[in-house]
Amino acid sequence: MLSYALRRLLGAIPTLLILLTLAFVMMRAAPGGPFDADRELPPQVRANLEAKYHLDEPLYQQYGRYIWDVAHFDFGPSFQYRDTSVNDLIAQGFPVSLKLGAASLAFALIFGIPLGMLAALRQNKPADYGAMTVAMLGISIPNFVLAPLMILLFAVYNDWLPAGGLGSWQNYVMPVLALGTAMMAYVARLARGSTIEVMRSNYVRTARAKGLSAARVVWVHALPAALTPIVSFLGPAAAGIITGSVVIETIFGIPGLGQFFVQGALNRDYTLVMGVVLFYGILIVLFNLAVDLLYGWLDPRVSY
Repeated sequence: MLSYALRRLLGAIPTLLILLTLAFVMMRAAPGGPFDADRELPPQVRANLEAKYHLDEPLYQQYGRYIWDVAHFDFGPSFQYRDTSVNDLIAQGFPVSLKLGAASLAFALIFGIPLGMLAALRQNKPADYGAMTVAMLGISIPNFVLAPLMILLFAVYNDWLPAGGLGSWQNYVMPVLALGTAMMAYVARLARGSTIEVMRSNYVRTARAKGLSAARVVWVHALPAALTPIVSFLGPAAAGIITGSVVIETIFGIPGLGQFFVQGALNRDYTLVMGVVLFYGILIVLFNLAVDLLYGWLDPRVSY
């Protein structure tokens, strides 16, 4: 298993290099620059700033210099947050995004798995139709639509929850719901389909024939196999729910990594945007690898 993990990590290096190259080219191709503002800078001041950050060099030299720095785990200085490195900004914002993403993923699993299993065990009955209706609504409504609606309902009209920022656990309720609702719907649909398939398998029929209780058949024999597709889905889902917090953090004013990314893109902060993109790429690689290893642990038939 260790050799498999090392091969996967080494194989991800070319992918991350391509990702970084695309981010570099797209940021340089975007109109404007990191020092464009409402007030035009004097030519000498602009020249000094560009020389300080090596922006006066040819693009291939800038690219080579950045790749060298990244190889030494240095994402460079931020152009907009003066005297602050991109490493510092990631270290500051990622714990907030991780907490929000972990809470949203936990919400999706805690409510999505029972909802899907309930629908599967009551197939083609009112409970099934109701659960799948909830799941369909969760998939159909984007989080950037759901978030403002919740702000209007729970913060503006009723003053039940704070509209944004961080402070107490109440500040996390609406962001977690907005970010985790769609994921919960996907998990419920996966759980329903996999549970229906597992409940029709031969070994579940054998367990029933032995006289085991319905609860023991479901929780001991059916549940581990039914979770396998969900575990496979968790890798990209976990990465997606963390990277997808960009919009939610901006709407609710949460000082996470997503908000830094948005501000960096608006301000043409080249190093910040490329650093966050590369960091998100590394997260996706690591999450997918962790899920593949967990998949092998859950299913003894999988061999590395």
